[in-house]
Amino acid sequence: MWIADNWKDYEVIDTSSGEKLERWENYILVRPDPQVIWNTAREDARWKKPNGHYHRSSKGGGEWEFFKLPEEWDVHYSRPDSPGLTFHLKPFSFKHTGLFPEQAVNWDWFTSIIRKKLNNNPDHEVRVLNLFAYTGGATLSAAAAGAHVTHVDASKGMVSWAKENASSSGLSNAPIRWLVDDCVKFVEREIRRGNTYDAIIMDPPSYGRGPKGEIWKIEDCIYPFLELTAKVLSGKPLFFLINSYTTGLQPAVLTYMLESVISSRYGGHVHSSEIGLPVSSNGLVLPCGASGRWTAE
Repeated sequence: MWIADNWKDYEVIDTSSGEKLERWENYILVRPDPQVIWNTAREDARWKKPNGHYHRSSKGGGEWEFFKLPEEWDVHYSRPDSPGLTFHLKPFSFKHTGLFPEQAVNWDWFTSIIRKKLNNNPDHEVRVLNLFAYTGGATLSAAAAGAHVTHVDASKGMVSWAKENASSSGLSNAPIRWLVDDCVKFVEREIRRGNTYDAIIMDPPSYGRGPKGEIWKIEDCIYPFLELTAKVLSGKPLFFLINSYTTGLQPAVLTYMLESVISSRYGGHVHSSEIGLPVSSNGLVLPCGASGRWTAE
């Protein structure tokens, strides 16, 4: 398992009975997590005194209950060899805060690839396409490493949020192209335009609807979309990353897809694994989905 263990401002403190106890900077949240099927003792006193608790409804969805939690606050992420990134957080519908901290393990991975390429070829421009780009964690990580990034998300609000994160991270003037667009339609247009990218990141939802009501179900749509997106890779691409939070898309499935679509054309290597977050109270790891990685080297 790949573990996001470089956080200072985020921590999974404990997990029990379908919920996780988290620290986001100085604030404590309790949120539901479907992976937490165990009923262990809740010995940490912060279970009883969180700043925010998302209560899931038996009818679907749920609602927040707040205790001295600001409407917005910031968390920071950095490694010794990289500039820090700043993310605005704000609890919103369906338990989310605007950041998936487990993805930091992927940020660290592709940051190293981008930097190595630019160090070896300082005159080379690394072009990265980030699809379903949400609030920009991967976009900012790639841009901070020196890449030119195209950030695509269908939600205008999410793209605006990502721009705020870029500004807070000192990346307002970084070469980032911000686009509010349907990812499939955008890739189709890029193919017609003849535009290509050295690396692609995609974090598709399990389920969604397109601008004209088209249904996106990841099990049905991800493979043809991967085939489509492969057409905008450059002649010598660096990496391809797919994230999945859908239980049906296990690491071996991601490997099979990347091998059959990307490796068959470019060679290289594919590695897939679960990703997770360390739980500080017991040293275990909370699983948070899976990632598939293709690299040229």
